[in-house]
Amino acid sequence: MKSHGELLALNIHHRLIGTSVVSVGGLSGAVVHPREVFRDAMGYSASAIIVAHNHPSGRPAPSKEDIKVTQHLMLCGDIMEIPVLDHVILGDNLFYSYKENKVRRIKL
Repeated sequence: MKSHGELLALNIHHRLIGTSVVSVGGLSGAVVHPREVFRDAMGYSASAIIVAHNHPSGRPAPSKEDIKVTQHLMLCGDIMEIPVLDHVILGDNLFYSYKENKVRRIKL
């Protein structure tokens, strides 16, 4: 199974208005870059976004790279005024939600 990164674009009422694949990787991971995420978010005129990706290992615990990417996405979202409401990592019938785990943002 390959790793896939997905964007869920939301309107002002946080209703889904579009989805897109923002990265595809191999067994060890996929590179998610804010450039691709926010290009697609702007294409949907999103008011907010959720990002999600799977871990082919089946373990949804975030890696160091996941944490770094999430912080970059949140900072970019703050700058662009398109907040990242959550980052969800999917595993074998399990998931990890940054929002549910109250992961703090780095402040500008």
